Amino acid sequence: MKTLEDFNFENKKALIRVDFNVPLDEDFKVTDTNRIEAAKPSIIKVLEDGGSAVLMSHLGRPKGQRNPDFSLEHICQTVSEIIGVQLKFVSDCVGDVAEQAVADLQAGEVLLLENLRFHSSETSGDATFAQQLSKLGDIYINDAFGTAHRAHASTTVVAQYFGPNKCFGYLLAKEIDAIKKVMQTGEKPVLAILGGAKVSSKITIIENILDKVDHLIIGGGMTYTFIKAQGGKVGDSICEDDKMNLAMDILKQAKEKGVQVHIPVDVLAADDFSNDANTQIVDVDKIPDGWQGLDAGPKTLDNFKEVILQSKTILWNGPIGVFEMENFAKGTIALGNFIDESTQSGAFSLVGGGDSVAAVKQFGFQDKVSYVSTGGGAMLESLEGKTLPGIAAIIEE
Repeated sequence: MKTLEDFNFENKKALIRVDFNVPLDEDFKVTDTNRIEAAKPSIIKVLEDGGSAVLMSHLGRPKGQRNPDFSLEHICQTVSEIIGVQLKFVSDCVGDVAEQAVADLQAGEVLLLENLRFHSSETSGDATFAQQLSKLGDIYINDAFGTAHRAHASTTVVAQYFGPNKCFGYLLAKEIDAIKKVMQTGEKPVLAILGGAKVSSKITIIENILDKVDHLIIGGGMTYTFIKAQGGKVGDSICEDDKMNLAMDILKQAKEKGVQVHIPVDVLAADDFSNDANTQIVDVDKIPDGWQGLDAGPKTLDNFKEVILQSKTILWNGPIGVFEMENFAKGTIALGNFIDESTQSGAFSLVGGGDSVAAVKQFGFQDKVSYVSTGGGAMLESLEGKTLPGIAAIIEE
């Protein structure tokens, strides 16, 4: 696996695919700088070697049309402040104007190209467009894990024009390493915590990780499909009736593979999907009609704590309650605290997937776990066992 450490960038121009698809407010100010900060080490390495950096990214979904609302020019000042170098900007990502801007670039300078997705050729993976991009650098670096599962021109196709002169950036290398620790090299016992609303969205992940984990915690809305499948009463809780056979099959597979499955035994139930609803703690298989489970109960959290503290490798994907509502966030916060405690005792903990990452940020757990993944869809596809095209393109020569 080639990384930045395999190259010296002196007098070289590095074409870096970053993921600067960041949220902007109505005044086009960046509201979350995490992705920019995550790309900084790779950019700095190039500059410190004596090279220059050409950054390419998408922003939003302009659908192949030029749209000033999605211009990367909006983020230039923020990126400049974070990197510590005043960015240069060019109004296109291919063609004469882009090639001239790259030709003028001096060692130690950073150029940001305009939004790749102003060209429909980016998302279609057009080879001619990728070849045009390849003219803008001597070495290609992919540091955009969030788009590594897309076979787009800038993430995958462009790599074929660089021969051996391509590598992973620090961020992408860390993402690959973190997933490898969970899926292949992690110290046992290995625990996967899967939450979220639906079994259907996690089927392939569950099936792929059953060979790799010792414990599986199932929480969140998925719980009720498993409980109802086993004959329990779930009241008005979210439930996928058409996935009950699948839930039973997962439990059977887990037993055959020697994986211990831990499902909530009690829940905080509410008489309405509202933060102001009446609540009561009930057994998970005896939820009254008109009530729905919205968070894990105290006995469940005690059980989960015991499993988490004995685990040496932990994957957390999905919250175990409706954490967006304060009254139903306690379970997810408690889970974060247990993982923090286990991590401090030497466990490796990886958090990935949109909602769990959002929860970790909201409750301040970013620095209390080993690694927080930057890529939602890419992370999930990795856990499903798929080879991501953006990663395969760097490995192939």
